[in-house]
Amino acid sequence: MSTSEPAGRASAPGTSATAEGRDGERAGGARVLAVIPARGGSKGVPAKNLAAVGGVPLVARAVRECRASRLVTDVVVSTDDPGIAAAARGAGADVIQRPTAIAGDTATSEAAVLHAMDAHEAEHDGPGSTRVVLLVQCTSPFITREDIDGVVGAILDGGADTALTVAPFHGFVWRDADEAGEDGTQAASTDGAVAGEASGGFGVNHDKSFRPRRQDRPQDLLETGAAYGMRADGFRVHKHRFFGHTALVRTDAARVLEIDDPHDLERARALAPLLDGPGPKARGDYLPTHLPTRDDIDAVVIDFDGTQTDDRVLIDSEGRELVAVHRGDGLGIAAMRRAGIPLLILSTEQNPVVAARARKLRVPVLHGIDRKDLALKQWCEEQGIAPERVLYVGNDVNDLPCFGLVGWPVAVAGAHDVVRGAARAVTSTPGGDGAIREIASWILGKELSS
Repeated sequence: MSTSEPAGRASAPGTSATAEGRDGERAGGARVLAVIPARGGSKGVPAKNLAAVGGVPLVARAVRECRASRLVTDVVVSTDDPGIAAAARGAGADVIQRPTAIAGDTATSEAAVLHAMDAHEAEHDGPGSTRVVLLVQCTSPFITREDIDGVVGAILDGGADTALTVAPFHGFVWRDADEAGEDGTQAASTDGAVAGEASGGFGVNHDKSFRPRRQDRPQDLLETGAAYGMRADGFRVHKHRFFGHTALVRTDAARVLEIDDPHDLERARALAPLLDGPGPKARGDYLPTHLPTRDDIDAVVIDFDGTQTDDRVLIDSEGRELVAVHRGDGLGIAAMRRAGIPLLILSTEQNPVVAARARKLRVPVLHGIDRKDLALKQWCEEQGIAPERVLYVGNDVNDLPCFGLVGWPVAVAGAHDVVRGAARAVTSTPGGDGAIREIASWILGKELSS
């Protein structure tokens, strides 16, 4: 268990990430902004911030814990990637589009946090309205809401200027004397020898000529990399995460893991069943509060492969492709069409099968589309429909940019983990097995059977 403050009641999923009206309840009237930087250009682990641990994308895990915090009032994700943006919105965060200038490999997390804070304040209560700003790293998959509250509390209640999560560390740290420091000089060891005067390794946090018992050594603390808190006004001045009095918030060492390479990711996935406890469904703090109804949407846009089919393709001896569709989906689509709901089939595949199915259903189709998000945006403009009033059904990662545009991204059962994590609702029925009819029943209710 974390040694930070005890957890509070999780906020209801599906609500805005901005806790308007709850400031007095959660932070004594102070706006506490959690910023999760999550750019798309990961090198060590491609699409790292969308990688699923415990069945939930990393960025969504971070959003979930921030939103469940007692003290955080607002949660934003700073990203340059539409897939990450979709996953963040699906988890309940606001999204700040990160400019290219601060989205490269050399960009600092501090730059992303400053930009996100300025952009968020401009949309809400204006400059200077944030009292505490947090930098929360989604690459620390086992961060908890108690950790986050501990960091915020150290500033709001403890009077610290900055705070960070740390964990007890008992290791003996060594450095190779042949390796120069970043400034080109050799570092000095604690046993009095200067690295470079002798070859081999030397102790960094200990004297190699003396091995004390663990209980006789001072307690070292390891920076976990999970959460940092700063007084917002001081952060604007110093533009760095550490200034003034820095509080150390102790957390559970068993939960410390930063994902930097594929091996770290595999370790996290192996540990998730042990550290996560009951899954999101059992915890009740990640699923949407309701399924979409007719009052929530003005249009339905449906992917084809994997949503109206089971994603398999049969090829005959002449190279012709055959797919199987579900008659129940046809009934659901017909019912939505009769109810006057604008419909569109949108597919990347240039396939006569897609066009034939659309003709039979009497639904317009756009297929052979490389950028489905651009096609969807143009279609919404032509139809005079606000994207936030569109329900989009998808199953794979090429649907994520469309998820980021619409108000109701929906994944079918069996969709890619990342897509399910980015969805606002997930069907209980797989694609090609009646998932579209299930969605029609959400929207139309009793009207579907009338």
